[in-house]
Amino acid sequence: MYRFSFTESVAGRAQEVSRQLFHEILAREDIKNTCMLIARQTDNNEIGRLKRSLPAFCWHAWFDEGKRKNYAAHASGMIMIDIDHVDHPRELYGTMATKAQALHLLVAHITPSTHGLRLVFPVPKGMDLVQAQTHYARELHVQVDGCTKDMARLSFCVPQDYMLYVDEEALFGDNPSGVAAEHPNTDVPPTGLPTTDQEEALPPKADEEQYGREGVYPDNYDGIDYRLIVDCLVEQLGGRPAHGSRNNFIFTMAAYLRYVCNDDPEWIASILPTFGEMREKWLRTISSACQRAQHSMMPQIMTRAIDQARQRQTARESGEEEQQLPPAMPQKLPRLMRHLLKNVPEVCRPAVAHAVFPALAAHLHGVKFWLIDGTEKEATFMCVTMARQSSGKSAVNKPIEYITADIVKRDAISRQREQEWKDASSNRSANMEKPKRPDDLCVQVLVSDMTNAAFVQRMKDAGDRYLYTNLEELELLRQLQTNGTKDVGKIICLCFDNGQYGQERVGTQSVTARVDLRWNWNAASTIQKGLNFFKGRLVDGTLSRINFCTIIPDKSKPFVYGAYNQKYAEELKPFIDNLNNATGHIRCKQALELAHQMQRQCEDDAALSDDATLEELTYRAVTIAYLKAMVLYIANGMVWSKDIAEFAMWSLEYDLWCKMHFFGQQIVEEEQHEKQVKHRGRQNLLDLLPNLFTLDNAREVRRAQGMSDEGCRQMINAWTCRGYIEPDTTIGVYLKTKDYLERSRRL
Repeated sequence: MYRFSFTESVAGRAQEVSRQLFHEILAREDIKNTCMLIARQTDNNEIGRLKRSLPAFCWHAWFDEGKRKNYAAHASGMIMIDIDHVDHPRELYGTMATKAQALHLLVAHITPSTHGLRLVFPVPKGMDLVQAQTHYARELHVQVDGCTKDMARLSFCVPQDYMLYVDEEALFGDNPSGVAAEHPNTDVPPTGLPTTDQEEALPPKADEEQYGREGVYPDNYDGIDYRLIVDCLVEQLGGRPAHGSRNNFIFTMAAYLRYVCNDDPEWIASILPTFGEMREKWLRTISSACQRAQHSMMPQIMTRAIDQARQRQTARESGEEEQQLPPAMPQKLPRLMRHLLKNVPEVCRPAVAHAVFPALAAHLHGVKFWLIDGTEKEATFMCVTMARQSSGKSAVNKPIEYITADIVKRDAISRQREQEWKDASSNRSANMEKPKRPDDLCVQVLVSDMTNAAFVQRMKDAGDRYLYTNLEELELLRQLQTNGTKDVGKIICLCFDNGQYGQERVGTQSVTARVDLRWNWNAASTIQKGLNFFKGRLVDGTLSRINFCTIIPDKSKPFVYGAYNQKYAEELKPFIDNLNNATGHIRCKQALELAHQMQRQCEDDAALSDDATLEELTYRAVTIAYLKAMVLYIANGMVWSKDIAEFAMWSLEYDLWCKMHFFGQQIVEEEQHEKQVKHRGRQNLLDLLPNLFTLDNAREVRRAQGMSDEGCRQMINAWTCRGYIEPDTTIGVYLKTKDYLERSRRL
């Protein structure tokens, strides 16, 4: 079989296609009706709009987590060829059918425009997509659309009567190229399963949750309860099957469970529910799945199910609720981040990836960036790691130690000179003239236990250089203001905006100064202490100026540090030198374009989820992510790379996830909104609707999300004004627009 994907819309997530799903798609009335409308149209713009309302196949690839991004793509082994501008595609196919089938044609169909022909072939061994496309075009003597070489290229779905040829056995049958996901051959007799004479040893047939024989086989895999693994695998596959797709679902489940049940059909039967299927058919399906060819390596979907089950079991054993997971870090990271994280325990890497930026940016001196609103900004970072006790919050300390090593070395000279001045002053009698404090002292890396006076003095000494502190506890922020907790939020706001900060004193030995506040810092806190600390500061701009991260414990992954040594320092030095040497206003066209893209995405997400809380948090979150991209750009020798963009986008999503996860409920309560949902998360309401929907459909989606009907029309009006949807007043429906369907290609 070949593993390929399907998505309900350009904005949707990808799912793998089984034989059953393939036939269900071809039989859908909405696809048939839309293609009928396309066939009657003469306006090219209208044809394009209708085409983009169709669901689509991705013949070239399947994707980790269903996210259509290149770093998550896995080649399907197929190549799609489009032959455009054909007046009579059926006749054209007739002239090449024999040759195409001899070349192992998999699929042929008329395109939705009815003026094109689409062919799908296997990629010949040793060829890439471009080479394969050229090969088949040459063999068939046709001109093809060169755009179809993209791995994530979509192919709009068509109804059954547009299909000219499908080789189902090659597409979905036994083939070592992929893990089973097809409709099984239920005529294959069972092997090694209980016979009819043994039926009394099995649970009764009527129970939908019925399992096979229990007690004969182990009840756990590597210490993880099999029932949890099965539950998590069901979730990975999209939830419990509908009545018409149970057999296919059981086959797929059995094919994956072979990897944890020693490829034994009886063992699988002991843990796999029947999902309401007839027992005889259920048993044959399990046996059929065990007879197909199997990869030696466990598929990623099975690995994810095991990891999720392990986390769930750990949470249950500790008596805590299962935690939601933040967005996964990109697999390919910028060069600097790869180096900084290589010695960090795996579970701590996402948090450390955020927490290193305050220290990195402390090397920038007099460097400013243009923001997308035309203003300028310096690289200010305040990062708070909120995680459970003993979860590894200190994992960032070693990377920070090496990042700040050159600054600490310079600081040591100033500290020594300052101490010599203090010693000289203390040795003078009261009536003797005291030596003047040196004017050129500069200490940037401060200890966490400091008074407000010392802090102001260090800022005055540093001029336009940034101070940096790694605070062991978030609570240490309180000591910087004489008014304590009432003013902590103020200093955070001043930090982000480089506002004026200082103190007025009348004593001759007292520090009196007001300076632009340039201070980057890290802080750590347990979750409950963090919630308490920011209580009362949720809607005054404090939260939005801070970058939040967390650590999700996972006992299945070894908590081991790599070696921090001279080699590590030498490999880090070129990046630090690039930061130290930067000066003036630095502009990066790609970074600004990315910032615009991130801003548009955030505005769309907020509008589509009708979430004012998310909207308020996004503005500065985009700035923080953009500044990270600029720091990486400078550290990389002023060279932009795609992995910098992907990292910055992930950083934005992760930061917003943490803020909404930890503080979303409290923010809503403080703003006295009606909706109070634990761990509120953003949800794109428009993506939950079909491409063609009614006002009642929209109301139903809002109700499902715990929202009232009252704001529905206002939401629809907002979507219409923003160009996401357009109304069809003749039949009282709304249709997603071309621009909206295309916007998610970047997701």
